[in-house]
Formats: sequence, structure tokens, C-alpha cells
Amino acid sequence: MNLGNFSVSLAVKDIHASRKFYEALGFTAFHDQSQHGWMILKNGDTVIGLFQGMFEKNMLCFNPGWDNNGQDIDPFTDVRELQRQLKARGITPVKEVDESTTGRGHCIVVDPDGNPILLDQHR
Repeated sequence: MNLGNFSVSLAVKDIHASRKFYEALGFTAFHDQSQHGWMILKNGDTVIGLFQGMFEKNMLCFNPGWDNNGQDIDPFTDVRELQRQLKARGITPVKEVDESTTGRGHCIVVDPDGNPILLDQHR
């Protein structure tokens, strides 16, 4: 099962203070949507997302159809197919993607320790 690009999505209180901190660690913002409360930063192959007011807690994130530069890849496994495969393996999403749709969509599963995992397809 190929889940796509991996990143850690951090629930932050102040996106500008967080950006300054992570830039001091060597990260560079490559997708800045801070006016909408989020941005994606990168340090080498490591990708993190900063999200202010969008999530209750930090989560693992996978982006089907994207590489670690946010560029489209083909072929890829659609999030709806990933959801079907997860259900077949006994993993029930807490938020499901509508399987009758196409394109963008997301689902969320939670691991046994309560850590949310977001499968977020942007195309």
C-alpha cells in the first residue's frame, strides 16, 4: 500500500512564531498559506506542515499523488481506494472520504494510541 508523500502536521498556536522557530532549525517554507492558517516547510527531504486553528492535535499526514516537493506523481493510489483497502484490513476511518466522488478528498484513521493519521489527496 503506497500512501503517498509523508509529513507531520503540527497544530500550532501562533503560525508566525512557529515558522520563525522552524526556519531557525533550517526549514524553508515552500507553500505559504499563512493567511489561511497553514504552511508547508521543508528541510532536505523532511516535510512538516504548520496548521493554526485547524486541528486539535498533531497528526501524521500522507498525500496520495504527491512527491515530497508537492508535485504530482503518476500513477498513484486514489484516497478512496486506500480507504477501501484499510477497511478490508479492519481499520475503520473516523472520517471517511465519499467513495462516489473523484479528485480531492481525505479520510482520517486513528492508531491504537489515539494518534490521528490523515490521508489527504489534493488532486
